Amino acid sequence: MLDESRLKAALAEQRKWGGRLGRVVVEMGFVDETVMCGLLAQQLRLETIALDQATLPERITEHLRLDLAERYGVFPVLADPANNALSVASSDPTNIEALQELEFATGERLALSPRGEGWFEAEAPVGPGARYRFRLPDGTAFPDPASRAQTEDVHGFSVVTDPEAYRWRTDWAGRPWHEAVILEVHAGLCGGFSGVAEKIPAWAALGITAVELMPIAAFPGTRNWGYDGVLPFAPAAIYGTPDDLKALIDTAHAHGVMMLLDVVYNHFGPDGNYLGLYAPDFFHPEQATPWGPAVAFDRPEVARFFLENALMWIEAFRFDGLRLDAVHAILPPDALAALGRDLRARIPPGRHVHLVLENEHNDAALLPRPFDAQWNDDIHHCLHVLLTGEREAYYGDFADAPA
Repeated sequence: MLDESRLKAALAEQRKWGGRLGRVVVEMGFVDETVMCGLLAQQLRLETIALDQATLPERITEHLRLDLAERYGVFPVLADPANNALSVASSDPTNIEALQELEFATGERLALSPRGEGWFEAEAPVGPGARYRFRLPDGTAFPDPASRAQTEDVHGFSVVTDPEAYRWRTDWAGRPWHEAVILEVHAGLCGGFSGVAEKIPAWAALGITAVELMPIAAFPGTRNWGYDGVLPFAPAAIYGTPDDLKALIDTAHAHGVMMLLDVVYNHFGPDGNYLGLYAPDFFHPEQATPWGPAVAFDRPEVARFFLENALMWIEAFRFDGLRLDAVHAILPPDALAALGRDLRARIPPGRHVHLVLENEHNDAALLPRPFDAQWNDDIHHCLHVLLTGEREAYYGDFADAPA
């Protein structure tokens, strides 16, 4: 029989760690088959899962593998309160046996061990704030492609963060889409994450129910619209820390305001993208886009990279939704629908999470699920041509009769 009290404790722990079964095992120190069965039932939204001793361990192992073994970047895997230290594991998939070292700002270097199929890993006892980067055999140093924070620029050291350091003040399930009155803002123009947070009460009083941040992924330099990001897991340091971003979202939720985030999955910026040096199969050079070679969403490792990123924003940062930029450049076309379905599968019942597209093709088949809405780019392009006279690129389709 399933121990209901044990299951409730495990479910509470699971919610604390963003729904990851692996963290439940790490923090509670158990792998009880009946409890894990209940957790799987909750995560998979099933009424029951038969306690089949032949198949249950396999299902548990698969979910633990997804939750712990193949997470991208450097992340804590085991806390050591006595020494304020964290063991960290680094796993990043490539298509070649190229990565050589994990280097810390202290000068210490650790050899990366190949784990097969292009994955490399290392473990080290370090605390939050430790700075690190990777090195190739030719000596080229570069930040973690799944860095959660940068010390300064995208060419500098990545920073180990404690994803559970921030203590949330609100218990929030979101708002339905029909209540959305969206204000799109640029964090930099508002004074960073803390500056946006200061404006939330006034915007809420105005009747705004959702604030959409333009892309915040780390980019080179100190000024950018956000569409040249190269480290999609790291909030741009010029705007504030990851905890500053969480505090902003907490403040918005306390005022009944949803927070949406513009994410760019169709390309990387031209400066600071090192992926091509050690993972050329991350891209399809034979498929050109306005921003360079197409991202290889048909590779499972690549698709999972962006799924993991989207889940981080929704689970760890508690964003209420994502606006996906220029999805017509995400190839093959079915990769977009798969991303939406996989995201929906991880959203717990009762939570409102909204997925919005910018789609030049205006593909209505993607609505209303897995996506909620699409930007009406056509009206924007018509007005743009009328007001500016620009006729290049996609504006050419609207040049002859924009009105």
